[in-house]
Amino acid sequence: MKEAIKSYLRHCKTVLGLSRATIEAYANDLEQFNEAFNKSLDRLDSDDIYAFLARFDNPRTLNRKLSAINRFLDWSYERLLSDETYKIKGAKVPRSLPKYLSAETIERALSTIDQSGWIGKRDYALILFLYASGARISEALKAQTDDIESGWIRIRFGKGAKERIVPIAKRALTALDSYIADRPFFSSRLFINYKGKPLSRVFAFLITRKILGVSPHSLRHSFATSLITGGADLRVVQELLGHSSLNATQIYTHLERRHLLESVDRYHPLGAALRFA
Repeated sequence: MKEAIKSYLRHCKTVLGLSRATIEAYANDLEQFNEAFNKSLDRLDSDDIYAFLARFDNPRTLNRKLSAINRFLDWSYERLLSDETYKIKGAKVPRSLPKYLSAETIERALSTIDQSGWIGKRDYALILFLYASGARISEALKAQTDDIESGWIRIRFGKGAKERIVPIAKRALTALDSYIADRPFFSSRLFINYKGKPLSRVFAFLITRKILGVSPHSLRHSFATSLITGGADLRVVQELLGHSSLNATQIYTHLERRHLLESVDRYHPLGAALRFA
């Protein structure tokens, strides 16, 4: 099975174009699975899979490992490396709303940034860029200066090597122009560190944590939340976020319903009394 796993991981990289982090996660999960039984693929059965999964109490961890196993076994079956494939259902995980910030909270945080130097302008531009585009932090950090054209950002490094084009608010563009004009280094990358090198994921996390108290990913959720509560169609949000399936965007429907409920409570003459009568 070990050689099959190696071949599958090469397939994930060269054919599927999965991110390095995803491939490393698959490698870790499949290595654990292989070490648990040390069997060849033709001797594997569903009892082995269930026995392995029984080691994990956290349903999210269990589902992540099961996803890696299911995908690997499907691939093995398609290539005649095994005589059977398995489709084991994952554990039910309660859906929780992602952490997001209101526009007012983001505005207050932005007002605290000292923009007298180019580093401050970079931090200001980074936060506005993430909130205005909904980009993943990995996409933002790989973005090139020439990816922005006529008020749009071409995101060329999305999940699965997908590409999309997203409009950028004029205020975010102005902040980016001011930052790029003031930085002392030339770089094709949009965001750089104090040495002129590409900004790392760790430093980007430290920036948003210091200014906003959240991870960069919360700004992506804030972007989607602002659109949904503002009345945007779910499929438009899906396109802007780069989700391959609408299922990944469905979590924001809870926000849409809550916003509608709050609007009724606030503006209808009967309001909350209507619901509890």
